Amino acid sequence: MSKKRGLSLEEKREQMLQIFYETQDFFLKKRDSKHGRVMLLSLISTIVPSILASEKSPSLSLNKLKELEKLGPKKGVISQSVKDVVQSLVDDDLVLKDKIGTSVYFWSLPSCAGNQLRNTCNKFKDDLSSSKKRFMELVEQRDKLKKGREESDEREAALEELKTVELEHKKLKEELASYADNDPAALEAMKNATEIAHSAANRWTDNIFTLQQWCSTNFPEAKEQLEHMYKEVGITEDFEYLQ
Repeated sequence: MSKKRGLSLEEKREQMLQIFYETQDFFLKKRDSKHGRVMLLSLISTIVPSILASEKSPSLSLNKLKELEKLGPKKGVISQSVKDVVQSLVDDDLVLKDKIGTSVYFWSLPSCAGNQLRNTCNKFKDDLSSSKKRFMELVEQRDKLKKGREESDEREAALEELKTVELEHKKLKEELASYADNDPAALEAMKNATEIAHSAANRWTDNIFTLQQWCSTNFPEAKEQLEHMYKEVGITEDFEYLQ
């Protein structure tokens, strides 16, 4: 016998909504004082009397969220997933959530879902209307662009000529790129860079001669060691300024 398939997330959401609609209860996430419950009932009777009046059963009761977790398995939703499913419904505004005092309450009435669906439907209608309008604008723009571009022998010849000119243009650009090394601007930039490098090399050569003089003056007894060190770093007897 095959194992019974579990409910999908969407099926779980539908089942949990049915629990809210059938019970029309407010589910308490955290235990609150009696004063907190009075605050909730007072708030509901003041702010949403029209919602309550539109429901079949206006009677209200308060239950802990654990009661909701017990009702879930009766609808095929395991208790461990009830909290996550309810939160997904809250995220989509299908279940309302509010904090009063230190407690968090969850509820959802059929009229709330109906309003939500009507709002969503109106939004989709507006989007559809905008899309149709944009579509008609694009069709009109396309028709305007088509004018003067009807298929003809003259048009085919013009397109063929355009293709030939484009190929010739590409060829000339490639040929021009091969002469880039002889570009006067490139040669001038190279000349300037060479002059800067030449000046920098002679400046550092002067610094080296100054350092050698300082070492010879302050460490005359280390003459052989200094000459050996100079040779190791490439400062030989023919080391001189660039001309």
